[in-house]
Amino acid sequence: MNLLKARATLATVMLVTLLGTAGIALPYPILAPYFMDPTPSTLASFMGLNPKILLGIALATYPLGLLIGSNVIGSLSDRYGRKKVLINSLIGSTLGYVATAIAVQYESFVFFILARIATGFFEGNISIARAITVELHPIIERTRALSLLYSTSYAGWLIGPLAGGYLMDYGVDVTFYIGGGAVLASLILVIVVLEKTPPQKPSNVSLFREIANNHSATLLKNSELRRFISFYFVFTLGINAFYEFYPLWLVENLTFNSKQIGWTTVVITTFMVIVSSTVGDKISRRFGEQKSLLIGNVVFGMTVLSITFLSAPIIYLPFALTGATIAIINVVFPSMLSQHFGHLGQGKVMGLQVSVFCFTNVIIAIVGSFVSIISADMTLWLAAFFIITSGFMFRLPTHQQTP
Repeated sequence: MNLLKARATLATVMLVTLLGTAGIALPYPILAPYFMDPTPSTLASFMGLNPKILLGIALATYPLGLLIGSNVIGSLSDRYGRKKVLINSLIGSTLGYVATAIAVQYESFVFFILARIATGFFEGNISIARAITVELHPIIERTRALSLLYSTSYAGWLIGPLAGGYLMDYGVDVTFYIGGGAVLASLILVIVVLEKTPPQKPSNVSLFREIANNHSATLLKNSELRRFISFYFVFTLGINAFYEFYPLWLVENLTFNSKQIGWTTVVITTFMVIVSSTVGDKISRRFGEQKSLLIGNVVFGMTVLSITFLSAPIIYLPFALTGATIAIINVVFPSMLSQHFGHLGQGKVMGLQVSVFCFTNVIIAIVGSFVSIISADMTLWLAAFFIITSGFMFRLPTHQQTP
């Protein structure tokens, strides 16, 4: 592949990531206000359960599906080709958003949960986008390519929540329909623009046997990778506690509505985009990978802790700083993961990273919902604890390998 084709491929993956992430992020500002409404719908008052528990279940179901999907979709793309698997997963994701919108219309909590799990499963294709990106190395330097990819992902998190906050005025179901439309646009783009990629590891075994034998979790047999990923496990417990429950904290402590939550997310993601697209890759080269992660985690954790003692409008300043530190960590870690363990299969390795993120997302959504009954402040204190602790856990692999 020459430089021109590499740049075209990266641009396509970036645009697909932008549209797909915007679709994923669209519902986030509406869930806390929807479930905490003083006059909740039948969906948000299912079986008379505490709305915070229902919110926790709703938050957990999407990453549960993503956990399952990312664990198999990345490795399947190693076997059957990136483009083929990506197209099929985008079709499934589009249908999942439509099913979610229908569940909201009919106020069925059970159907809503099933639809969110299905949508999350197919959104496991995030690992494919990352695999395509790191495989452009050395034509496009790995850290630089990932930095650009993450900047577009952050832009999706900026556009999606802001749009969701304003679209809630037209109905929660409309938000999910438009999310499906964003994913459908990604599907069309992949079909038209992305080059067909041949399987890297052709296989004659059945699909189900392939999944059983080569899902991403099999990589945990590698002791070096297991030690390496333990940092990420604890870190993602913290970042997911922050992501999942700062909207609830804003609703309870500052009485924010969906639009205000959307603008808070805009602040976070704006700084993610700026840092990721400009200095994210330079910081790791300047300070070293291990020091960058340690400093980033400590600053991030302390900033999350400080949020619980502040009020509007000054609250936007620490939220901006969290965006900057998240961007640095998210550039450094996946680049190192690819560099040291990419020889095990880039799609498989990226799938493992997404799987760990989703697994901790499920855990913290349930645990955090019970903690939030005591205090929304405690959910952010818990987030800060995990984030800071993870920074002191990280160690470089003993045997460094570059694919």
